Amino acid sequence: MSKRNRLPAALKHGAYSQTGLLPGEDPAAFKKLHDDLTAEFFPRGAAEDNIVTDLAHLYWRKQNMATYRLAEQARMRRAAIYSKLNALQAPRMPAWGLLEADPMWKSVDPDPEEIRAAQEEADKQAREELAEVQELIDIGKVATVEHLFEELSVMERLDGLIDKCIKRLLMVRGVKSMMIEPPESKPRALKSS
Repeated sequence: MSKRNRLPAALKHGAYSQTGLLPGEDPAAFKKLHDDLTAEFFPRGAAEDNIVTDLAHLYWRKQNMATYRLAEQARMRRAAIYSKLNALQAPRMPAWGLLEADPMWKSVDPDPEEIRAAQEEADKQAREELAEVQELIDIGKVATVEHLFEELSVMERLDGLIDKCIKRLLMVRGVKSMMIEPPESKPRALKSS
């Protein structure tokens, strides 16, 4: 992979999926949404903070579904630009029936210099047309609705396990609060003589 085609570390390791933001989305707007939800729900403690953060990510994703559509359109446009290059790289074949008419014809491999020039032209055109959304294309699968559904499915399973643990914790706390303290832990009354 050439240096120009390497993905930044944050993209390779799925950092965008962890932050809830995709390239081109406004971090300040996300922070405001999170702050507004925090003010509305007034979370107390780490568990409640986590729930409000999850809510912020879900609301953010719902409000910014257009980012996925933009990423898909950008990928399709880049594919169209590069399809010219693919047509150039395919061996040139005559129309059916011409082979018999010209026995000297052979399959011609494309000229490597011509391919390089077409590649550079396709890269230049893609950079010019898609400059604003190039990062959405570069992160690939992360900026797809399918990936969002995969993430939400995993989050749903994790939330179910978290809910189960919280219910178990609350049940144990409830049982403990109903228990009578063992006699050893009660202070002994002083006997008067």
